[in-house]
Amino acid sequence: MELAPELTGVSPTEMRSTLARFATGVVVLTVGGEHMHGMTANAFSSVSLDPPLVLCCVARTATMHGSITAAGHFATSVLRGDQEASARWFADGGRPAGRAQFDRVDWAPGPATGAPVLAGSLAWLECELVDVHEAGDHSVFIGRVLGAGRGDGREGLLFFDGGYRQVDTSERRR
Repeated sequence: MELAPELTGVSPTEMRSTLARFATGVVVLTVGGEHMHGMTANAFSSVSLDPPLVLCCVARTATMHGSITAAGHFATSVLRGDQEASARWFADGGRPAGRAQFDRVDWAPGPATGAPVLAGSLAWLECELVDVHEAGDHSVFIGRVLGAGRGDGREGLLFFDGGYRQVDTSERRR
């Protein structure tokens, strides 16, 4: 395999364009209480089953970065295929701040942290912040899962090549 010369040095624009070819799930990260905030993210992953740990990556300049750091907890709602409007809403920098940004979505406070969990999500997790690693212009937040659940629905929301897509999981292949 021969690499094109433009792939040997990577600018932020090239990095974003290249990684757009990697399909990811879409989540909304939330924090409750006095630091209430929500943010659409696709940099989210399982880390460990025992103990149960997950990670999310957040730009250090994002409001969510300060919210997670100050609150010491966060929740993650894994979006269904028909929740694209929620993904777009929590990605919109022009939405209201604080509790008002949740007025357009149905949600309930998570039982462990009080962080908003979006109604209709495929799954949700509530996490206690246990570690933070600085990585370039982002921080990697490690959360210990305090509670989790699965919702109804079979279609997941994906982000691929700069746009939202749906994946139907009703026919599981082995």
